[in-house]
Order: sequence, then C-alpha cells, then structure tokens
Amino acid sequence: MEFSTKEDIEAPVDQVFAALSDFDAIERSVIRRGVEVRRTDTLDTPGEGMTWEARFRFRGKMRDATVTMTRYDPPNAMEFQTRSGGLETHTVLDCVALSRSRTRISMVLELQPKTLSARLLVQSLKLAKGNITKKFRVRAADYAKDLEDRLRQA
Repeated sequence: MEFSTKEDIEAPVDQVFAALSDFDAIERSVIRRGVEVRRTDTLDTPGEGMTWEARFRFRGKMRDATVTMTRYDPPNAMEFQTRSGGLETHTVLDCVALSRSRTRISMVLELQPKTLSARLLVQSLKLAKGNITKKFRVRAADYAKDLEDRLRQA
C-alpha cells in the first residue's frame, strides 16, 4: 500500500534539504507529540546507517519501531526503512529545484506487511485509504508551509 504527495516551497533546494535533514529539530518535534525517540547510531554526520528507536501509542497499544536511513544524497534525496512489529515502511523524500528559489518535495510512503496481523492492519487501512490519503496530504502541506515560513524568517 502506498501514499504519495508533492509540495512546492518558496526556498532554494539546499535550504529545504538542510531543514529536512535537521534531525535534532525533528527529534524534538516528535518528542513533543508524545513519541519516545532516541538515536542509536554513532555517526558524527548525517548519512546512511543513521538509526533511531521509537516507542509510541497506536490503536491503544504501545508500539516499538526502528528507523534506519538507507540513502542520504544531499540535496536530492533521503530514504528510510522502518520496522514496527510485522510492518515495514519504506519512505522516500526527494527534493527537486524548480528554480533558484523554488523547490518541490516529493514524499512516497510504502507499507509492506510481513505478518498476518500486519496484513489485517493494512487491509483495514485500505478500506479507509481515501480518508488516510487526504490526512496524509493535509499534514504534508502543513509541514511544507511551516518549513517555508521558518526558512523565510531565517
């Protein structure tokens, strides 16, 4: 099952990618939303092999997830592989310069169930795919707007 969206931001591609890869700020933002997260790798600079452990509540149950960066190609793309129980998620973020001051961010999120319970979860998500896609796109648009506002103020 796949979700995708594209958003345009009024900022140069280098600035947009730098903001998207400000992992300390992202970790703080996630923690404010109630997710326990900690970085588990020993890399000094951002790159392939960065890993995080996360713990969060979903459908009334505490879940654990491991996130691994599988590709880091500044200022073009980042890819992440996430494992939570029997569900694997592959996320791709692409940044494309439309002009010197405009960037398009493309995000693709693919869910891959590996167990029966994960397949049942994905099947139930498929039934509500229209609503989930709409929420996904609205949140991506809100994030892009916030990012654009932050970059404009900097």
